[in-house]
Amino acid sequence: MKIFVAIAFILIIGSLGSALFYLMRDRGRSNRTVHALALRVGLSIALFIAILVLHHFGYIQPTGIR
Repeated sequence: MKIFVAIAFILIIGSLGSALFYLMRDRGRSNRTVHALALRVGLSIALFIAILVLHHFGYIQPTGIR
């Protein structure tokens, strides 16, 4: 599960980087920045829901900080 979360974070950061690239390159003349940011939000929500579902079914256990 750690690999799944790490890959998801890499994809989220990559989408954020592509949005920055499109913002600098297109100078607001296209919607590619908006699409990249929407993809980032979608990936973040999907990761959050996946973590909730995996925790519910017992694949992820809380460790707790004491």
